Parts: sequence; structure tokens; C-alpha cells
Amino acid sequence: MADVLPYKPKQGEIPTAPGVYRFLDAQGRVLYVGKAKNLRQRLSNYFAPLRTLHERTRRMVTTAASVEWTVVPTDVDSLQLEYMWIKEFDPPFNVRYKDDKSYPFMAVTLGDEAPRVLVTRNRKIPRARYFGPYPKVWAVHETIDLMIKAFPIRTCSDASYKRAMATGRPCFPGQIGKCGGPCSMKVTIEEHRAIVDDFVAFMAGGDERFTKELTRRMQSASAAMDYEAAAKYRDQLASIEAVLGKSALVLPSDEDADLFGIAEDELAATVQQFSIRGGRVRGVRATTIEKELDISGSDLVDQVLQRAYGEGIDIPRRVLVPSLPDDVAELEEWLRERRGRRVEIAVAQRGQRAELMRNATLNAQQALIRHKTRRTGDYVARTQALTDLQEAIDLESAPLRIECFDISHLGGTNVVASMVVFEDGLPRKDQYRSFNIAETTDDTDSMYQVLMRRLAYLDPSTGSGAELSIAEPVEVSTTDDAFADGEVVTTRKKPRFAYPPQLLLVDGGKPQVEAAARALRDSGHTEIGLCGIAKRLEEVWLPGEDFPVILPRTSEALYLLQRLRDEAHRFAITHQRKRRRRDIGTVLEEVPGLGASRIKTLLRHFGSVSALKGASSEQIQEVPGIGPALALSIHSHLASR
Repeated sequence: MADVLPYKPKQGEIPTAPGVYRFLDAQGRVLYVGKAKNLRQRLSNYFAPLRTLHERTRRMVTTAASVEWTVVPTDVDSLQLEYMWIKEFDPPFNVRYKDDKSYPFMAVTLGDEAPRVLVTRNRKIPRARYFGPYPKVWAVHETIDLMIKAFPIRTCSDASYKRAMATGRPCFPGQIGKCGGPCSMKVTIEEHRAIVDDFVAFMAGGDERFTKELTRRMQSASAAMDYEAAAKYRDQLASIEAVLGKSALVLPSDEDADLFGIAEDELAATVQQFSIRGGRVRGVRATTIEKELDISGSDLVDQVLQRAYGEGIDIPRRVLVPSLPDDVAELEEWLRERRGRRVEIAVAQRGQRAELMRNATLNAQQALIRHKTRRTGDYVARTQALTDLQEAIDLESAPLRIECFDISHLGGTNVVASMVVFEDGLPRKDQYRSFNIAETTDDTDSMYQVLMRRLAYLDPSTGSGAELSIAEPVEVSTTDDAFADGEVVTTRKKPRFAYPPQLLLVDGGKPQVEAAARALRDSGHTEIGLCGIAKRLEEVWLPGEDFPVILPRTSEALYLLQRLRDEAHRFAITHQRKRRRRDIGTVLEEVPGLGASRIKTLLRHFGSVSALKGASSEQIQEVPGIGPALALSIHSHLASR
């Protein structure tokens, strides 16, 4: 692969002004949209030597065939244009939101003659005021049922309202006490509008003045012995207190804010949004994001805020985030234009806000775990992954058993390997294996050695699909009864590897795959499928092929291969760390006067083996229980290793 992209603009062609840029493929499809305060500076990052780019960024720029840009007057204009283009083109390499329509809202149709309250997922009702989002539909209905007892406003459909106003007969919800609009024939349009205004004011801020006012009215009615009115105010007061009780007061009562907790890994992120009005959590929303490029935390916050407030609906005066975006001033100005008033973006650093941010982040972390677990545990998705993998690498049948191998070392030393096993798309941790490699020349030689050791347990004469192909140790019984008839009684132990694999997966590209193919040929097991996954561009390599297989970024087959590769890497690193701890423990045990307890204290104090090796005798002497002579002995012993 050439290190310079053929469509790279000439030096000086790219302006230094703010603007928005687009990467396009050969067919003109927009692959990625981004903004920049300085277009030349930002785009130069994409045209750096390919070997220095993150693998997903490299995949995007090598997939693209051209780049275009549009200069705008200000940074705020670039924000607006970027948002519009992302909505218009839906670029595959921009972050992708998985569940943006899954949450219901409470809406009050202020544009109607007699506004009604309803549950909806439609965020485009003209002149409607929205509250939420709510985690479940029943939560919205429960809140509405409580609220209309205190603020009886219209709940019936538009058709029922028109029919009731035309005939002079109350609508059916009004007859059973579920609708308080003019169609119930109990209030006028003007009186109903005043109640709606109170309803909106209460939901927007949780204004406790209503509680105080209803308490005053109830006490006045009771003093005047108007017990029927007092009971009415009592019931309204109970409904308001029930709504307030369901929303914990987490911030000062005048606080209106949205708080975003974010958890992420290399491939996905989850966002937990808390909508706080009047100091109380009024809505909760969780969103899962698929990250197509390697973006930093501040860039992710930028994208999240654009998505949350792009339509300009229900923007609070304060937005709390885990880290500030680079263009925070431009984002604040962009939000101010949409809200019509000042908006502050801040980091929750201390007090109640920081505690709430920790809670939101914890919920986001749990949501990320659930997202990955749900995808792994989905039988249909696993079946689809195995079927897609069979077709992509041309296997005779779906690979029900896959074994993945990874090599790990420290600068060519402490070379270890791992083998992880997935059956039916799920890990079989009881069959994981680790290997120590005493002598090797490079990673390909290490891979060849490990696979030869693994494949030695298979019997080539019986084929890879038979259980008898496993070389099992045999235990011979030598009791008198066993030899009574001149026969030897044998008992088979549990096989070391339950079944031969249908597919071997190696962590690496073409060199590692060719080394694995050589091991399969030399061991006589060419019937086993083989492929490798290169983390550089998430390419799938097959033996004897000059070009890799590129699986779709959202493919279940690619997700399965990535899980196998990451699990093998994790298992290899774990084994290597155990060896390193054991090795340093063995070295320290050679020091006279240094026992297991002091070794543990030393490692706990310095935190790592490298820190202990780099410490002076005076620093070692600071550890409790280590005297000057012993510290000098330890330092001298480690320096000589």
C-alpha cells in the first residue's frame, strides 16, 4: 500500500479558514463529514504517513477517493453546516446512533385552541412543548394520570374534542373524569388555557409555589367549613406531592440542566442523559453509539451535543458533560441561537453535580456492558455471524468450533502464546490454553511452533470432524482382575481438546497466516479452515491470497472475529503478566534475608517491576522493613540481572 494517498491536495491548496470537509469514495458517496477551525491544519492530520494513522482512520482515508471542503465565515457556521450534512448524507464513518427513536415523551400541544397532553415519539408537532424523555411508556402515562388530578387539562383526541364542541355533549374521557378540557363542559377555553399554563410551568420547573398555594387554599376552605372544596384541594395537593416524590431533588430547585454520562471502548460508546428541571430528574435517556473512527472523548462529546440539540427542542440553560469539547465557545453560541438565551456548557467537578455525573457514568458503563452482552447472547446474531463467516471465507460448513491464537512478548523476550476456543459463537473458557515459547526467531516462527504443538494432538487418519481424531492419553489398569482373561482393560481419560476446530484464526496479517498454513500442511491437517485478522485495518486474510477480505463494518461475522482476537490477546497478556510476576519473585527470592512478605511489600510499594528495578538503594530503603544493608543487597542483585 502506498504511503501517500493519490488524492492528497497539493501544499497550499487547503485554506487556513474555518470550514467543513467531506471525504468521498469513487462513486461520490460521502464517507465522512467533519469541521475545523483551520482546514489546512485539520486535514493535514489525515494525510500524514499511513503507518502513523489509527487503523480505522487509515481505513477511511484509503477507502475515500477524494476530499472536498467548504469555507464558512465563522466557527459557529461550520458547526451548523456539519450538522446539516451529517443529517443529509448519513456518512458511514461518522458516529452512528442505534436507538434514537426508542424513548417516549410527554407533549403539550400549545398550538391548539385547547391544548392537550399526550404521549408521543414524534418530536415535530408544531408549537408543542416536550417533557422527558421517559424510559418507558407506562412511566409517561403514570405521570400524566397524577398530573391531571392537580391540573385537569384536555387528554381526549382531536376528533373527540371537535365532536364534543359541535354537539355540546361532553367527550367520553370528560364524562369519566379523565379529561378536563372545554370539551368536558366544565371550563371555558380561557380558563382551560390558564390551567395549561400552570401545568407547563410546573413540569418545566417543578415550581413548589403550587404546593404552597394549594396548601393555603385548603386551609382557607377548611376554616370556612367548605369541606368539599378543601377535599378537592387536598386531592390536588396529594397528586402534586406524588409527582414531586417520584423525582428526586438532586440539585438546587432553580437548576435546569441536562447531564451526559459517557462510557466507551474502541468500537462503541453509550450515553446516559439525565434531564433535570427544577432540580429534579425529569427524564432519562440511554443511547448507544457505534464509532466508525477513533475519536477522542472531547470530539465524542461534541457529536453527542449536536445530536441531542440539533432540532433546537427543550435546550436547558446549562449542559453538564464529562469533558469540554475543543470548540466549546462555538457550541455555546450555536445552542444560544437555538434556545434564544444563553447556554452554558460545563464539567461537573464537585458537589452534587459531580455525584450525579458519577451516577450517570455508572449507568452508561452498565448500558455498554448490556449492549455487548445482548449482542453476544443473541442466538440469531450468533447464527448469522457463523453463516456470514462461512460465506466470506468459503468454508464447507459453518465453523461451530473456532480456535484463535495470539503471540505476546516484551521486545522479543518472554514470548508466550494463547489459544481461546469459541463454540457456537460463545467462549469455552475451560478449553483455553497458554504456551511458553523458549526459543524463536520472530512472530511467524512462534505461530508455527504453537500450531504444530496444538495440531500434534489430532490424528490425521480419522479426519477433523471425528471425536476419535483426538490423541487421548490412555490409563492402563494392572489389577489381577484386569489380566484374568489375558486382556488389558483400559480407561480413557478426559480428552485434552474436546473436538478439532473447523476454523483456526490467527491474530495478524498475511505473514502470520502463511506461517499457520505451513503448520497445517506439515501436520497433515489441510482440511481445517484458516484465516487471520489484522488489527491495522480489521482485514481478514486467507492463505495464498494477495488481497484481504473486507467485511462490512457492522457485520456480525467481523464482530465475532474481533471478539475472538481481543479475547486471545487478553488471555496472552494475562499469562505473560503472571510469568513476569513469577520471574521477578524468583529473582528476589535469591536475595538473602528477603522473604515472601517483604517481596510482596516491595512490589506493592513500587507498583511495578520496572519501577523497582529503576529505584536506588535509598529509595528501596524507604520501604517499611527494609534496612540499609538489605536495600543495597536488593539494588545490587537487580542491577546484575
